[in-house]
Amino acid sequence: MSVVTSQPVSVWSLGATLGEGPVWVARDAALWFVDIKKQHVHRYDPASGSRQSWDAPGQCGFVLPVAGGGFIAGLQQGLHRFDPATGAFTPLVAPEPHLPGNRLNDGTVDSQGRLWFGSMDDAEIADSGSIYRLAADGTCVASTPKVCITNGPAHSPDGSVLYHIDTLGGRVHACALGADGSVRSSDVLIAMDVAEGYPDGPVVDAEGCLWIGLFAGWGARRYSPKGELLETVRFPVANITKLAFGGADGTTLFATTAAKGLSDAERAQQPQAGDLFQFSASVPGLPGVEIAVGV
Repeated sequence: MSVVTSQPVSVWSLGATLGEGPVWVARDAALWFVDIKKQHVHRYDPASGSRQSWDAPGQCGFVLPVAGGGFIAGLQQGLHRFDPATGAFTPLVAPEPHLPGNRLNDGTVDSQGRLWFGSMDDAEIADSGSIYRLAADGTCVASTPKVCITNGPAHSPDGSVLYHIDTLGGRVHACALGADGSVRSSDVLIAMDVAEGYPDGPVVDAEGCLWIGLFAGWGARRYSPKGELLETVRFPVANITKLAFGGADGTTLFATTAAKGLSDAERAQQPQAGDLFQFSASVPGLPGVEIAVGV
């Protein structure tokens, strides 16, 4: 069981409307993340303190590194190549052209270099979101039943389990995966009381435990692979959207947060809402993987 060695502190006071998608990119030792509603991509270098931002041509749910350079970005319009050197976004594939009200929301790369990502109803009403896998032929394969807001996915250290979240339903699902990426079975691993916060983006550590941000829950939780609550970390802001491991030894946890949905009074009470935070844990994260399949 991990022991948190520090409390969350703000490291970038940017007041994101909907900060999301943090990912540590080892090749440049920096954290990348997005502000979906402001349509920004951000890069934070903790060693130098350098901060950079790019404008996206639409709501951007994630940017994930591609083997050989560059990124794939998940925009409302679909997957795009993103080149930080030029700021250009080049369309790749639109998984849901028949669902113009949807947008892409969260993504990850598994140990085999496959991109997994989710979609959601931008209005947060219809059960129209799915989890997809980018296949070797460049097509997007729907892998889970539809819900309104998908979050995750994330994978167990051995790659045999896919975790994904039904945020409004408060459910964390664990799916058995075949070697080809096919979903063999699915079970509810964790059922949360959403009155305590909505489960948001997950990340898995080296012990196979899940760290899950709580939207409207003022914290993040660590669960065992069996769904047992092991630890809760409190934040000075209500909306924690996702965590990512990074730093030199992989034990720094970065967390994106959001000011979305806060009233003026709540915003005044939470001046750090939307900031990027970090804290430390004794158990490191999994090594980062770059996208190598389907691109």
